[in-house]
Amino acid sequence: MDVHVRFHGALAQRADGPNRIEVALDDHATLPDLLDVVAERLPRVERSIRDETGTVRPHVHLFVDGEPARDPAALARPLHPGAQVLVLPAVSGG
Repeated sequence: MDVHVRFHGALAQRADGPNRIEVALDDHATLPDLLDVVAERLPRVERSIRDETGTVRPHVHLFVDGEPARDPAALARPLHPGAQVLVLPAVSGG
């Protein structure tokens, strides 16, 4: 199945070009499976998304089809063909 991934902000800059990619995954793949493929294809982006243990960094927000996907249940839920995944770094300032 194909899943569409879009990066915003500093993550898009680290992608060295594409701010969106299409990823082919096995059926019943989850968000961590998707992030494993991102790690292979875009290692600079991966280091900004997950820490050394594979945990999503606190300042990174994940959305699947517009719904937040950071909690353990959402991370374990299988993705569906054509899913739209948004990877968004938190923005702060003052």
